[in-house]
Amino acid sequence: MSRLVVGLGNPGSEYAETRHNAGFMVIDMLAENLRVSYWKDEAGAQVGLVRFGDEDLILAKPQTFMNLSGKAVKKLAETYGVPVPEVVIVHDDLDLPEETVRVKRGGGHGGHNGLRSLTDQVGPDYIRVRMGIGRPPGRQDPAAYVLEPLRKDARERLESVIPVGAQAVLHVLENGVERAMQEYNGS
Repeated sequence: MSRLVVGLGNPGSEYAETRHNAGFMVIDMLAENLRVSYWKDEAGAQVGLVRFGDEDLILAKPQTFMNLSGKAVKKLAETYGVPVPEVVIVHDDLDLPEETVRVKRGGGHGGHNGLRSLTDQVGPDYIRVRMGIGRPPGRQDPAAYVLEPLRKDARERLESVIPVGAQAVLHVLENGVERAMQEYNGS
């Protein structure tokens, strides 16, 4: 069986250190820790393959920009035969405080364009590892907030939680979504 973990983000160096690329950052950490040695372009995504236990693990970073990422996820799930309820999506979440990680299955898109695209393409029943980035200060536009280059202190806060997100993904893969929810959601 294959497992598919997709980090949401935007391609390009100008987006590399933004809140919206938290999903890409988690995928990069997983790839490094699991020793993914080769990335290929497939289905509109950068894809790294590695053995994880007795399964093939597909790590992916869609290169279609956030608001079209559902197309790449749909194609990858079909190509590798991964049922949508088993696909793990890692994404930034404005509705969670900074440095918070939560796990859930399904739900709405909450105005997140990447999740909107996913739901439009594959439905809402995928597994989510939500990386809290907090709300913008004052009246700052949320779109500007998620895409702004991070100052040192904000970058350090985001970088401190990336390993927690990577561990949450591994917990989902090893123990299932319900146990990961118990572990990361405080219930």
